[in-house]
Amino acid sequence: MTLTAQLEIANFTDVGRRRPHNEDSTLSDLHHGLAILADGMGGYKAGEVASAIAVKSIYDTVCDGLKSIHHGQTDEDSGFKLESLLVKDAIIRANSGIYNTARADEQCQGMGTTVVVCLFHANYLTVAHVGDSRLYRKRAENFQQITKDHSLIQELIDRGLYTSEEAMQKTPKNLVTRALGIDAKVEVDVLEESLKTGDIYLLCSDGLNDMVNDEEIHLTLSKYSANLAHSAEELIRLANSKGGKDNISVILIRVRAEGSSESSIKQFFKRLFLSWGK
Repeated sequence: MTLTAQLEIANFTDVGRRRPHNEDSTLSDLHHGLAILADGMGGYKAGEVASAIAVKSIYDTVCDGLKSIHHGQTDEDSGFKLESLLVKDAIIRANSGIYNTARADEQCQGMGTTVVVCLFHANYLTVAHVGDSRLYRKRAENFQQITKDHSLIQELIDRGLYTSEEAMQKTPKNLVTRALGIDAKVEVDVLEESLKTGDIYLLCSDGLNDMVNDEEIHLTLSKYSANLAHSAEELIRLANSKGGKDNISVILIRVRAEGSSESSIKQFFKRLFLSWGK
């Protein structure tokens, strides 16, 4: 199933102002409705290796799995659609690949990566993530963070030890509590979203949201929403203007039209029968 007619994607990544090379890896595939963003870490260029393994492994597993699953069906045990379980399995496989590579190659020891994955299918979006790379959604005038960071800051906030403002001031921003490749097993957060025409989804590495706050991101998307590529470039420019302390990756996805549904299919055949009757 192709989603080319339903989606518009802009995918940009930038090294930033402080880092010698880019350890982020991104991939967007309009045909499969798939977007992947990974933010690598650990050792000289090892983060780059980890994020690249994650993106390629997840992409290969998802694209191969989509050929054989029954689209739109729900797994009775988990309550998730089969597409969502496929994405979760792909991330778990990627974790094993990074972990085993790190153990086999001394130069890669300690490497890891965050990841956020979006798979658009029919009228749904599957979101799966590990770490603090984020997904936001702009729906009309509402803008919200969809994923929840796996980070020390978020953990302290959840425990009620700090407010969001206090945690940001007193805690290092780049300490994640989950990442791919660090342990043999990984816990993956998965959720499903219903889509609406006009939705704009933003996947980003923390090189964006550490530099640019949510209100500024929202204002930028509102101002430049007619042109996703311009929006992405402006977000990266803003992050760099504020210091560009990390690599900055941005994937923007607009839902042009909702996927095929039973009602839309019925409407199609109704129009077809009416045309025959003329």
